[in-house]
Amino acid sequence: MDSAEENEMLKLLFQYQHGFIISKIMFTACELGIFDLLLESRDTLSSAAIAARLGTSHMGMKRLLEACVGLKLLKMERKSNEGFYGNTDLGNLCLAKSSPKSQYYYMKFYSEFTYPNFQYLADAVREGKPQVQPAYVTPAKDIFASMYSSDEGVQRFSNAMDSAWSLYGQEMMSAFDLSCFPVVCDLGGGSGALAKEYISLYPNATVTIFDLPKVVKTAKKQFVSSEECKISFQDGDFFKDPVPEADLYILARIFHDWDDNTCMQLLTKVHKACKPGGGLLLLEVALNEDRSGPLEAHIRSIMMLLFTTGRERTLSEYNALLSAGGFKEIQFKKRSFYSAVLGRK
Repeated sequence: MDSAEENEMLKLLFQYQHGFIISKIMFTACELGIFDLLLESRDTLSSAAIAARLGTSHMGMKRLLEACVGLKLLKMERKSNEGFYGNTDLGNLCLAKSSPKSQYYYMKFYSEFTYPNFQYLADAVREGKPQVQPAYVTPAKDIFASMYSSDEGVQRFSNAMDSAWSLYGQEMMSAFDLSCFPVVCDLGGGSGALAKEYISLYPNATVTIFDLPKVVKTAKKQFVSSEECKISFQDGDFFKDPVPEADLYILARIFHDWDDNTCMQLLTKVHKACKPGGGLLLLEVALNEDRSGPLEAHIRSIMMLLFTTGRERTLSEYNALLSAGGFKEIQFKKRSFYSAVLGRK
């Protein structure tokens, strides 16, 4: 190994060693409102001005801003030997809370819930079962019992999950031509972020969001849409209660939460309720067939080990599940982050 190769190896080691710290720098800048302030100001600001506006120490703020520049989250220009800071495109698009594609709530969920629980990853590997012990709710057997134990938990989880669809929802709803499915049921659809994307593409359709009572109660309080008459909510447990009849069932990020047997129970139930010629659309982060990647799928699979009884799967594994559940004409589309699987009854 020559010195250049060794240096690259050590750079990678540093990045991995300090990954959590890097994330916390970004999370902290979001939490303090730096990206929102700079987006609203429409001009660069000095570290002293930012500290005064946000009520922090100047020294602490200056160091945080410099670190964000190093991470390419902010940009800096020198004026009279003083640094003035502004957002990068990434900061404006994803880190400012007021942006339509903001990932603020997703990062807040990671910071407050996901990352603290990762100290129990070794226990999850040893025992092969979830290790969920969040600070703001009582310890629970899995992420759902944990999140849904309080209205606050439901809201945090829903906000985080919705953030992803602000980035990827439209491309996933347009992965296939779904115009032949006018009556849709989004199982576990939360507060309706994906349903809104569906209606925006297929304005003649209607979508029923079927989710747990606490989720529906919280969603109805916040639901604001110009297509409200086309999106409705029905509460229930899709494992225990009858699901609404529909032309298309959407299960987005549902299967990766459960083992194969549980997925088969749900598939059998959905197939029975599905109209002839109807469809089932799965949205998941799929592993490569040789399980070599992508990295995002491996990260999600580790999260599922820690928080649920599920895992990420390859597209051939999803094909096998849908086929065993009675679905045919199974198609796949890989997109930038998620993959779409469509099966027909």
